[in-house]
Amino acid sequence: MATHKSTVEEIRARFDADVERFSNLDTGQAATVDAALCMALVAQAAAATTPQAKAVLDLGCGAGNYSLKLRELLPDARFTLVDLSVPMLERARARLGPAAAEVRPADIRSLEFADHSFDVILAAAVLHHLRTAREWEEMFGRLHRWLAPGGSVWIFDLVTHDIGAIQQLLWSRYGQYLEGLGGAAYREKVFQYIEAEDTPVSLGYQLDLLRRSGFQSIDVLHKNSCFAAFGARK
Repeated sequence: MATHKSTVEEIRARFDADVERFSNLDTGQAATVDAALCMALVAQAAAATTPQAKAVLDLGCGAGNYSLKLRELLPDARFTLVDLSVPMLERARARLGPAAAEVRPADIRSLEFADHSFDVILAAAVLHHLRTAREWEEMFGRLHRWLAPGGSVWIFDLVTHDIGAIQQLLWSRYGQYLEGLGGAAYREKVFQYIEAEDTPVSLGYQLDLLRRSGFQSIDVLHKNSCFAAFGARK
């Protein structure tokens, strides 16, 4: 683990400068394995599981890709968009339309909403910024509280592995994937910002957190290498 983890301000500055890349609906984000596939799966799962959804919370919304995909299936839903980066939020709101989206610039750890405020919660490539077991536990508890009965939460994220040999194997394969995209320099660039910014945990740990937080119906949509899409219904 890096001796110095990026501050919230450092992370915000990096995302402020990267709006265009995160606005690509075709790739979602090239450094993320199966990004476009999982974006579609998450939207389809949310719409199929919670077809009556009217209120959607998108945590770490970036430029709004996941909300845009979900709105194709739930055109009457209203979105609450949360992100550290104001430029990201401005782009996301412009793409969704001001009438369909409310923005909240915030660190997800400081968020508070009334219980049962949302029918669907999306959390794509954001929870890995949590840093301690307490933060993970508190965040999953909030996800459960914020959802209305029958609501669903859908997560796509970088994950680690509980078996050391598997972690080493899949991290090596992820490195090969990155090198195939942009060479060794690109691989090292991605690995450096993951080391500095992120504290991912395993899929198994997060599925267990969902259960301990009160979710009863839990499913994994997709897992490839160090990335997984999964969710639960309240």
